[in-house]
Amino acid sequence: MAKSPAVRTPADKPRSTPSTTPAPDTLRGNGDELQQQAGADHPVMTTQLGIPIADNQNSLRSTPRGPSLLEDFILREKITHFDHERIPERIVHARGTAAHGYFELTESLADYTTARVLTEVGVQTPVFTRFSTVAGGAGSVDTPRDVRGFAVKLYTQEGNWDIVGNNIPVFFIQDAMKFPDLVHAVKMEPDRGYPQAGSAHDTFWDFVSLMPETLHMVMWAMSDRTIPRSLRTMEGFGVHSFRLVNAEGKSTFVKFHWRPKLGIQSTVWDEAVKLQAADNDYHRRDLFEAIEAGNYPEWDFAVQLFTEEEAASFPFDHLDATKLIPEELVPLRTIGRMVLNRWPDNFFAETEQVAYCPANVPPGVDFSNDPLLQGRLFSYLDTQLSRLGGPNFAQIPVNAPKCPFHNMQRDGHMQMNVPKGRVNYEPSSLQGDTPRASQAQGFRHFAEAADAGAKGRIRAESFADHYSQARMFFRSQSELEQSHIASAIVFELSKVATVHVREAVVGHLQHVDPALAQRVADGLGMDAMPPKPPAAVKPQDLPLSPALRIIDRMQPTLEGRCVGLLVHDGTNAKSVATLRKAIEKAGATVKIVAPKVGGAVMDDGSRLPADGQLAGTPSTVFDAVASILSTEAGQKLAREAAAVDWFRDAFGHLKAIGACPGTQAILQAAGIEPDAGVVDPKDSKAFIAAAQTRQWDREPKLRTLA
Repeated sequence: MAKSPAVRTPADKPRSTPSTTPAPDTLRGNGDELQQQAGADHPVMTTQLGIPIADNQNSLRSTPRGPSLLEDFILREKITHFDHERIPERIVHARGTAAHGYFELTESLADYTTARVLTEVGVQTPVFTRFSTVAGGAGSVDTPRDVRGFAVKLYTQEGNWDIVGNNIPVFFIQDAMKFPDLVHAVKMEPDRGYPQAGSAHDTFWDFVSLMPETLHMVMWAMSDRTIPRSLRTMEGFGVHSFRLVNAEGKSTFVKFHWRPKLGIQSTVWDEAVKLQAADNDYHRRDLFEAIEAGNYPEWDFAVQLFTEEEAASFPFDHLDATKLIPEELVPLRTIGRMVLNRWPDNFFAETEQVAYCPANVPPGVDFSNDPLLQGRLFSYLDTQLSRLGGPNFAQIPVNAPKCPFHNMQRDGHMQMNVPKGRVNYEPSSLQGDTPRASQAQGFRHFAEAADAGAKGRIRAESFADHYSQARMFFRSQSELEQSHIASAIVFELSKVATVHVREAVVGHLQHVDPALAQRVADGLGMDAMPPKPPAAVKPQDLPLSPALRIIDRMQPTLEGRCVGLLVHDGTNAKSVATLRKAIEKAGATVKIVAPKVGGAVMDDGSRLPADGQLAGTPSTVFDAVASILSTEAGQKLAREAAAVDWFRDAFGHLKAIGACPGTQAILQAAGIEPDAGVVDPKDSKAFIAAAQTRQWDREPKLRTLA
């Protein structure tokens, strides 16, 4: 916090150079692991007006597990300032891609909620869904290792409902008080302005090393979940527990899930890195082309429903956003589907100006006391006021409800409506058609009994376990996915210059899994294992959850994928047509690649147009590749670096390769020793079978994983 030049440090002593070792922490069993004390090197933190702050870790709540309080002026000042840091780009989730579509309910939840959108089966509710990266700016790229936003606006007949989540079911922090700190840590470092759109730097991992509550989310972030193949193959999660409230006023807790019809698919790390150079707009283009081709992306909508009594029996607190509820404990119940079938007419007017807020819920849906959610209910509205210029942003077409709406809100910047009549207040007796509140139809909060406990800035004891679910997630992964996580952590920490930060993170990893900590330590070249920090709560060995894997759950299909087909002058036209027909019948798109964008002259004299030039269309943009070349063309391309890299990268990224006899010279130049995933494209059935999945058995033979 900046301070006035007139303010001096204690005892008028000049501030010393910051220590190279972390300040001592005070460990408490209530989850407040990091409660640094001000000292000679650390002046007391204050508000903007100089009021000393006693606790910068926890928001003010009515009871340890109760709701956050509006009177928390420190939280409001901190988040308000954070929300207004950048104009007009979003501070987080700036790089986004969105599409229109609809939601259709297939099973009624009338026993649990009065919300019409969750009770009227068969009704198609319009939606606008936006996907995004978190850390990068609007001008960054689509494919860094990063969490992805997954925000759905449902234009229901009872008002807009925004399910504002991510492609990961947990989050880094437990309390909204820490959100500005988290984002400051992961964004570009303020003194140097880099790195952009990446977490592999000192400030992020310093934050992680001092906030062990982040460890579960870090496991997810270092997994293949954060390098998705497509926006169409990501899961979506509402993250928090919400409530459903029925006509009798009974409450049931709920978590929301979106499951892609195409299954979960991710890239491999080397592929994700090269995609950033190959196509900055890879995910955006993929979604656009799928919708344009009529291959509409689709997700199942599922819920986890559980009672207060069931929640009390969980070995974790469901109000803690760093925890998930395993499907094996509370199974998912599929109740609907979402289809995206129309690209926005104007990117700025819709994708950029859309405003989501988790506080937008219809009657029959209510909030839990999750302290991260409680802060988000304030933050999103506040940030839109700055980003979109004032209080009338709801009148922008993409934000406006599609049901009737009536209120007494007037004037303000960019007012578009023209209210009529003399009454702009309530109650009134001068006009018979003015809006009134309705006890029967209006939104009613669940009448929750208050927990016992005193008001204060303290986290519930039930939030103190930071390692058990991180351990469960890592140990639930397949052996190959565990290697990917370990390798990702080694890569990220190798970019961290501060030795004590690297050591502290490895120390925490010992609580997650000793073997993981050792693999990371070995990958970093550490001579000895760093000390393991004390844990506020002894980690538990929770039951494993195979549902958390990706590789085992990838669907063996070509539907929705894209195959690159390399041709050259003299290519056999009939063979191209036969292979193309078989691939398209399997549900994939075929793109023709040639040395020149004008295409190639086939052996029958016809010219086959190209979708991409070889030098500018690397194999990284395809799910599988094939080539049909004459012997002469193959020998010529074997001396062309772009062609050699085309096959070398495809092989290294574990993709199926359809290689005709004429292609063998290129494979030899690339140093490729064919395996089961390299087949003759004349055998279209064998190629399609190989292309339906990655060749995972190939990876250990190609690269050293941690």
